[in-house]
Amino acid sequence: MKTNARKQLGKTDLQTTALSMGTAGLAGLYHGVPFDDAIAALQAAWDAGMRYFDTAPYYGYGKSEHRVGHVLRNFLQYAERSEFVLSTKVGRILKSRSRPGAQPRDINDGWNNPFPFEPVYDYSYSGVMRSFEDSLQRLGMAHIDILLVHDIGSATHGELQAQYWQQLTGGGGFRALDELRRSGTISAVGLGVNETDVVMAAMQEFDLDCCLLAGRYTLLEQQALDQFMPECSQRKVSILLGGIFNSGILAKGMSDSKGLTYNYGPVPPAVISRVKQLDAVCLEFDVSLAAAALQFPYAHPQVASIIAGGRNAQEVNENTRSFRQLIPDEFWHALQSRGLLHAAAPLPVGKK
Repeated sequence: MKTNARKQLGKTDLQTTALSMGTAGLAGLYHGVPFDDAIAALQAAWDAGMRYFDTAPYYGYGKSEHRVGHVLRNFLQYAERSEFVLSTKVGRILKSRSRPGAQPRDINDGWNNPFPFEPVYDYSYSGVMRSFEDSLQRLGMAHIDILLVHDIGSATHGELQAQYWQQLTGGGGFRALDELRRSGTISAVGLGVNETDVVMAAMQEFDLDCCLLAGRYTLLEQQALDQFMPECSQRKVSILLGGIFNSGILAKGMSDSKGLTYNYGPVPPAVISRVKQLDAVCLEFDVSLAAAALQFPYAHPQVASIIAGGRNAQEVNENTRSFRQLIPDEFWHALQSRGLLHAAAPLPVGKK
């Protein structure tokens, strides 16, 4: 597949590349990333033809936005701003940890050497507006294309979900997004989440252009085909897919089971069994599991981009090679006929 192929994003004029760059890893998610490695990774993504970059205030508590902004501003020396698409997120305000009343940092928050800020949830009108303005300054950019509501949903908030949902609806969070879009300050709005139910609920409340969905439509999971994808299709809501490796297990399969995770937790026996079956078919057709994981979801017409990370240029280049690997049509038909893919799943057949 071509990394620089483009699809239209929802009802907007934006177009995102088939393969895009996610930047949580560059901010030190689980492992520290030296500045030079992060810059090289972003350069490798650009050189590979990726023209959509996703970031968020939460990633390294501002570190990702600083690093992404540094590189994108450099690209503007020889590229027009319209050549790339940039998204960031709202829903958290970063506050100084040195302020009175600041909470001590949770050392198990997953970030290696983050910036000295405390992320505080705020989905209200004023929270959305402040988060947006703060992101512009951290990025050093005059324009952000896509603004996504980050981590709204029960998976993140549990029993507090109703409180934060009220901030979005009655508290004016959605109204702030609407004002920014209507004014042309941003071009598209959506959600950045890892669950489909909250996106379904949001589509009943607000006119979304897209959603960044992590891990819910992959080689291992296609339940989204039953209700979620048809609803998005009817409403012309594009899907930006992250987490296509299901937090790691689809990157290497069971060849190296040490430290493998599924959805950031232990791998259930049923998933282990399914991955072993996928591994066997990959071996039969001489296809890498990572290549299949990257290419499969993009065949769905609602999927506008596959977002993959990379902590250095080598990892980005590995993703690029996997996305470009030629995979025989027979491989996809074998997966489907053996019950390893949903019967209704669109297949990337005839793709060169």
